[in-house]
Amino acid sequence: MLKTFIAATIIFCSCASKSNKVVEPDDRGYVVKVGQLAPDFTTVLSDNRSFSLSENRGKVVMLQFTASWCGVCRKEMPHIEKDIWLPLKDKGLVLVGVDRGEPIDKVIDFANKMGTTYPLALDEKSEIFELYAHKSAGVTRNVIIDKEGKIVFLTRLFDEKEFKQMVQVIKNLLEN
Repeated sequence: MLKTFIAATIIFCSCASKSNKVVEPDDRGYVVKVGQLAPDFTTVLSDNRSFSLSENRGKVVMLQFTASWCGVCRKEMPHIEKDIWLPLKDKGLVLVGVDRGEPIDKVIDFANKMGTTYPLALDEKSEIFELYAHKSAGVTRNVIIDKEGKIVFLTRLFDEKEFKQMVQVIKNLLEN
C-alpha cells in the first residue's frame, strides 16, 4: 500500500512539475516568489499519513526542506522544533519537513536521531523540492504559506536574524 501511494505521489508531482513554466531561479535558488500561490503537491508522511498542501488551505503552513546529509539542516532543525513547532503546533500551524532524496527508512531514522516531533514528508526523487527550488539548489530552506495558500516568506540556510523574522511572520499569520 505504501509503495502504491508513493508511486502515485511521484506521478502526481512529476506531472505538476512538468506543467509549470520553466522559471529561472533567483539568487537563492528559488523558482517561486513571495506573493505567488504555493505549488500544490501530495505526498506521504513518515507516519504513513497522506499530506496534500491544497487540503490545508485555511491554515498557516511551513514547509521545511531538509535532508539527513545536510549539516546546516541539522543545525536548524532543533530551533524549528523548540521555537516554532512546540509552541505553535496547538495554535493552528501545519509544519512539514520535506526530506529531499531519501527513502522512508532513512527519513524515519533521521527524524529519530534529530529528536524532531513534527512530521517529515517523503520527496525521494525531489519532485516536491523542484516545485519550489531549482534542482541544483541546496536544501535548508523554509517556505511559509498563508491561509489563502500564498507564499509569504522564504528562507535559505540558517541565519539567526532571518529565522527570528520567520518566527514573527508565522506568529502574526496565526493571530489573524
